[in-house]
Amino acid sequence: MVNQNEEQLDFKFLVENTQEKVRNTCLRFVNNSEDADDIAQEVFIQVYDSLSHFRNESQLSTWIYRIAVNKSLDFLRKKKRKKRFAQLISLFGYEEDREEIDYPATGNPQNDMENKERKQILDWAVDELPDNQKTAIVLSKYEGFNNKEIADIMNLSLSAIEALIHRAKKNLHNRLYKYFKKQC
Repeated sequence: MVNQNEEQLDFKFLVENTQEKVRNTCLRFVNNSEDADDIAQEVFIQVYDSLSHFRNESQLSTWIYRIAVNKSLDFLRKKKRKKRFAQLISLFGYEEDREEIDYPATGNPQNDMENKERKQILDWAVDELPDNQKTAIVLSKYEGFNNKEIADIMNLSLSAIEALIHRAKKNLHNRLYKYFKKQC
């Protein structure tokens, strides 16, 4: 039988080994560090509360990232509902604060500005994707998970993930093509 001190040490070790990646995953979805910190904290609260129910059907880290993705998507859905409600109330609209994840400076102000603009356009295009495509592309291209890991996190088949990523890339291509075509 494991005593409570050992459980606390195990949980502390688990948090220390996954917290940065969980926070970064949340940040990729919500684009605001304070919100990402809050969501990551909620993730670990749920992990702590639900750890006894973990059935070892997947890796523990996969289960944790699935919770992080779900919490992030839930946050975005709530935020969209609040935004729609606020737009009904306010004649001036409603603008959410977004925190930019900066590219490292190259030392060339022109290049730095162009990179920042490209990133903003790409972030916009990714945000416009349906939730399941956004999740797959963020986990693949931003977080570096392979398709098998993404399938485990999203609880989908490998072929479903491959199709989601393919559709996400196609949708991104179409959105970006239309955007840049308008700019010319």
